[in-house]
Amino acid sequence: MHPASANRSSTAWVVALTGLGSLMAALDTLVVATALGTIRLDLGASIEQLEWTVNAYNLSFAVLLIPAAALGDRFGRRSAYAAGLTLFATASAACALAPTIGWLIAARTAQGAGAALLMPLALTLLSAAFPPERRGTAIGIFSAITGLAVATGPLVGGAVVEGIAWQWIFWLNVPIGLAAALLTLVRVPESRGYDAGLDAPGLVLVAGGALGLVWALVRGNAVGWGSTEVLAALAAGCALLAAFVAWERRAPSPMLPLAMFRSRAFSAGNVASFCTFGSLFALVFFFAQLMQVVLGYGPLAAGLRLMAWTATFITVAPLAGTLADRFGERPFIVGGLGLQAAGVAWLAATVSTQTTYGGLIGPFVVAGVGISMAIPGVQTSVMAAAAADRVGKAAGANSMMRELGGVFGIALAVAAFAGAGGYASAATFVDGFVPALAVSAGLALAGAVSALALPGRRAAPAAEPVGVVPVLEKEASAS
Repeated sequence: MHPASANRSSTAWVVALTGLGSLMAALDTLVVATALGTIRLDLGASIEQLEWTVNAYNLSFAVLLIPAAALGDRFGRRSAYAAGLTLFATASAACALAPTIGWLIAARTAQGAGAALLMPLALTLLSAAFPPERRGTAIGIFSAITGLAVATGPLVGGAVVEGIAWQWIFWLNVPIGLAAALLTLVRVPESRGYDAGLDAPGLVLVAGGALGLVWALVRGNAVGWGSTEVLAALAAGCALLAAFVAWERRAPSPMLPLAMFRSRAFSAGNVASFCTFGSLFALVFFFAQLMQVVLGYGPLAAGLRLMAWTATFITVAPLAGTLADRFGERPFIVGGLGLQAAGVAWLAATVSTQTTYGGLIGPFVVAGVGISMAIPGVQTSVMAAAAADRVGKAAGANSMMRELGGVFGIALAVAAFAGAGGYASAATFVDGFVPALAVSAGLALAGAVSALALPGRRAAPAAEPVGVVPVLEKEASAS
C-alpha cells in the first residue's frame, strides 16, 4: 500500500474508533433518563436512588477525567483507551444484570470510570493523528459523531424502553465496546506523553477536589445549598484544588503543567467550554420533559420531535470545524453562543401551556445551530494550544471542564426551576421552565464573553509561550 494511502487509512480508523467511544460514553448520559420511570418500578427505587443512577455515572466520569488522561500519557494512550472500552462494556453488562438499585448504582459508577478513560483519550488520539492545519476538520467530524448521542439519545432511549426492555440500553454497549477495544489495539498507533513518572499526589488532590465540588453541586438541591454537607464539600473541594495548584508548581513531573494556562487560547477556551456545556446540558435536562409534561408526548414521540433541535449537531458541527481552521475559532464560538442565547430567549418569551410543537421549531433550530457552531471551536482552541507532549493533559483538562460545566448548568437550572415551579401541572412546569431557560441563556452569554479573549487567528509562533501550538507546527514542518 502506498504510504499516503496507509496514512489515510490509519487516520480514518482513528476518527471512527475515537468517535465510537465518545458516542457510547455520551449516549449513556442521555438514554438512561428516558428509562428512569421503568427502572423505578422494576427495582423499587426511591427518587433519590433514581437520581444516583444518573449522578454516580457523572460523578465518577468528571472526577477521573484528568487522572485518566495522565494514565494514558504514562502507560500509552491507545492501551488506556482500549482498557476504557473494555471497562465500559463490562460495567454495562453489570448494569443490565442489576437485581437491585444498589447494584445498578455501583455498576454505573464503574461505567463512568470507563467513560473517563474514553473521552479525553479519544480527543488526544485524534489530535495526535492530525497536523494543526487539519485538526479542526477532524474535530468537527468527531463532534458530529459525538453529536449523534445528543441527536439520538432521547429517541434511542424511548425506542428501547418501549420496544424491548430498559436493560437493553446497557446490553447494546457490550458487543460494540469489546469489538472497538480489539480494533483499537490493532488499528490505532500507540502514543505517550512526555512523562517521566506518574504524578500520584496530583491525581489524588485533583480527584478529591473535583469530587468535593461535584458532590456539592449534585447534592445542593436535595439537602439545601446552605447545609453543612454542601458547605463542607465546597470547602474541602476548594482546599484540595488549592493544594493541587501548590503541588503542581513544584512537582517534578506535574500532571497539569500550569505554564499551559499562560496561553490565552487555552485559558479562555476552557472557560468558554465550561459555559457552553453548562448551557447545553441545562436544555438537555428539560427539553424532553417539556415535550412530555406540557405537550403530552410519550418518550419515543418526544425524542423524535427533539431532532429539530439535535439534528444540527451532525449537520452544522463538521462545517463549523472546517471553517474554524480558515478563520479562527473566536467568531464561531462568540457567534454560536450568541445564537444559542437568542434561541433560548425566544423560547422563554413565547412558551406557555398553549404552546404547540410548531411553535418550538424556530427556537430549537436557532439554539441548535448556535451551540453546534460553538462546540468544535471550544475544543479546537484548547487542543491547538497544547504542545505535542501536553496534548493528553490538555484533553483531560478540557473534558473535565465540559463535564463540570454540564453538572453546574443542570444544578443551577434545576434550582431555578424548583424555586419558581414544579411538576404539579403543565402551568407550574412552565413557571419553572422559564427561569431555567434564563440560566441556560446566561451561561451561553458568559461563554461568548470569555471567548472574546481568544486570538482571532492561530497565534504566530513568536507571540506564544513555551508549550503551545507553535511547537506542534515546528514539529510538523520538520517531519
